[in-house]
Amino acid sequence: MSARADFLAVDLGAESGRVFLGGFDGERVELREVHRFPNVPVRVADGLHWDVLRIMHEVQEGLAKVSREGVDLTSVGVDTWGVDFALLDRDGSLVSNPYHYRDPRTEGMMERAAERVSEEEIYRTTGIQFMPLNTLYQLLAFEDSPLLEAADTLLMMPDLIGYWLTGEKACEYTVATTTQLYDLDTGDWAWELMRRINIPECIFPEIIPPGTQLGTLLPEVREEIGLGEVPVTATVTHDTASAVVAVPAEVPFAYISSGTWSLVGVETPQPVTTEEALRRNFTNEGGFGGTVRLLKNVMGLWLLQECRRVWARDGHDYSYEELVRLAKAAPPFGALVDPDHPGFLAPGNMPARIREFCAKTGQNLVEEPGAVARCVFESLALKYRWVLERTEEVSGQPAETIHIVGGGARNTMLCRLTADATRRPVVAGPVEATALGNVMVQAYARGYVGSLEEIRDVVQFSAEVQTYAPEDKADEWDEAFGRFSELMDAPLEGAVT
Repeated sequence: MSARADFLAVDLGAESGRVFLGGFDGERVELREVHRFPNVPVRVADGLHWDVLRIMHEVQEGLAKVSREGVDLTSVGVDTWGVDFALLDRDGSLVSNPYHYRDPRTEGMMERAAERVSEEEIYRTTGIQFMPLNTLYQLLAFEDSPLLEAADTLLMMPDLIGYWLTGEKACEYTVATTTQLYDLDTGDWAWELMRRINIPECIFPEIIPPGTQLGTLLPEVREEIGLGEVPVTATVTHDTASAVVAVPAEVPFAYISSGTWSLVGVETPQPVTTEEALRRNFTNEGGFGGTVRLLKNVMGLWLLQECRRVWARDGHDYSYEELVRLAKAAPPFGALVDPDHPGFLAPGNMPARIREFCAKTGQNLVEEPGAVARCVFESLALKYRWVLERTEEVSGQPAETIHIVGGGARNTMLCRLTADATRRPVVAGPVEATALGNVMVQAYARGYVGSLEEIRDVVQFSAEVQTYAPEDKADEWDEAFGRFSELMDAPLEGAVT
């Protein structure tokens, strides 16, 4: 097909939501942001929740803006973060607002699950790394809750928005694989695992492949926003999977999907669930076109996002650009942290937690925002090196070039530090890789492209990227990497709070 088609990509991240219009003429895709809004969780007496009704309102506002422009949409697709879910009763109504993955109710749930099924068996079945935020442990935290007793259906976050748009309940494959409840061997939910851990099987919907037409906009939605019977596609609904679709490269390559989280890994044809992969706690998530994303989650720019929130509360509203400028002026390698220390997971006073980590590891305290930002950037670059070296060991697959996609691709300092720390060329961009992947899988579903390779050819032709060659600073980075590795291995006296 060569006629122009217009696709709407709803891209919901942990910090903000965006609605993009993607125009595809058969060779090039043009992406335009039409609506943006903050995605702010709400803490109430029973915990930390997502404000999903506000999110849905903003999604409809984005659709309405496109309607007012008179655009004839070919399709709509939604992607979001993984692991979080909504519970619906038998009438299709929310049982409660969905919990946020950073809510502490999952403390102790990994240990409870391991008492019923060994970690080795859970990993062989699902291939997913062990993190307390996984859907498995969130559901286990509901074990004695009346909320779970009232539930008729579980929908992951993109599936919930799809249901509210179309009235159809299903779970798209790539987001299903993030739950730690998907069976790699059967290609279905891990029913036996659920039974043994005491998770109700009856609430799980059908799993559908990426690119499936979910339905069309409901009449009440059409009336609200002014659009016709536009198809809604269950695109690649997990945002990282969508971003990796839009990596403008030939395989093999390493990727870093950089935002609130940094997802660091490679694309493989089959899951890797070896003893070494389990020991290193690697994850195997579903990708588009029969691929698997072998990766590790790194805490990412969350540390700096929380620092910015605390500083803004105290009257200093620093932009990311300003923090990069201040970080460049700060001395290098002043202090380092392990971004994935458990003390950094929950919301809170992140500058104080970073200082506490430094104190407990015998380092100089970082006080000024520029020094804190530099600490975060250098620590992330070193964690990327640590993960990539172990990814190559686990996968047996070399990664000569690193592609950074997502919002972190804008951070010129982090891209430069990553190239120097890993001694590999870094190709940064596209920034809006998730939305591009969303659009292009919709285009695939409608017959405009025929394969993942064709999608990446279009992205290469459409997207702007910047390449960072590693500079000759190997000795400095090797010394810093040695310090960093010791920090990761050293037990801390007392927990970072």
